[in-house]
Amino acid sequence: MTLVALCSVKGSPGVTTAALGLAARWPAGDLPVVVECDAAGGDLLARFRLETSPGLVSLAAAVRRGAEPGLVWQHTQRLPGGLPVVAGPAGAEQARAALEQITDGGAAVLRRAADRPGTVVVADCGQVGQGSASLGILRVADVVLLLARSQDDALAHVVASLDVVARWSQPLSCVLVGGGYRTGEVAQTLGIEVIGRLPDDHHGAAVLCGRPGRRSASTQSPLGRALARIAALAASRALTPLGGKEQAAGFRKRGSISPYPERQGSPHTSWEGVSR
Repeated sequence: MTLVALCSVKGSPGVTTAALGLAARWPAGDLPVVVECDAAGGDLLARFRLETSPGLVSLAAAVRRGAEPGLVWQHTQRLPGGLPVVAGPAGAEQARAALEQITDGGAAVLRRAADRPGTVVVADCGQVGQGSASLGILRVADVVLLLARSQDDALAHVVASLDVVARWSQPLSCVLVGGGYRTGEVAQTLGIEVIGRLPDDHHGAAVLCGRPGRRSASTQSPLGRALARIAALAASRALTPLGGKEQAAGFRKRGSISPYPERQGSPHTSWEGVSR
C-alpha cells in the first residue's frame, strides 16, 4: 500500500525516533512495519536489546533467493507494545553490505511488501548523501520525509543539498524539528512543502527510544500528537501524491523571510543565499 522513507542530510535530528513514532501513530486500519535502513548502522538492537537475527542482515541474505511480498515480515521482531521492526546491524560496514543487497534491483523487496493491501513500510534511511546505499529506497518510496532542525546551520545544509535530494525523489516533504524559524517561512524560502514540525519533547522521545515509561505516554505526549498529525498527512500524500511539476509549481516560491523575533532587523537569513 505505502512505502514511506525518512532521512536527513546533516546531523542527527531524530530520524529513527520519528520513524518509530510515525509507524506507531499511523492511521488505524493499516499494518505498519519499520525497516532500519541506515547505512551508518542501526540503533534499534541496542535501544531495545533485540536479537541480532532476524533483521536486516537475514533479510538481505534471503533476498538472494527471491523478493516475495511477505519476505519482510519473516525478518521482523516486536518492540514493547507490538510494533514490528526489521533491525539493522550496528556496524556501518555490515549495514552498507546488507543495504546494497536489498536495494540491488530497485529495493524490490520493500516495494513489494509495501504494495500489499493494508501494509505500510516505514524505512529509516538515516543521513543520506550522494552514493548512499539507501538511495534506491528513496527513489521507489511513495513519500519521502526529510527531517531538519529549523536553525541556520541545519537549514544551510538543506538548502545546499535540496536540488540533489529532489532528483533522488520527487514526492519530497520536509519535517522541521524543534524551535527556530517559522514553518511557513522555511517552506517559502526553500520552495518545499513542510508537512509538519516535531517539538523538542525529551520525555516523549525517551519513551519512543525504549526507556521505561507508560506505553500510552508516546501517544499522549506533544511529540506523539505531532507525529499523529504528520502520519495522517503522509497517508493522504501517499494516496494522492503530487507529481514533480505540480509540486514545484505549488511550493517553489522563493523569497526573503522574516526571522523569529530575536532575529528581527536582519533582512535575510544566513542560509538563504547558500548555493544550490
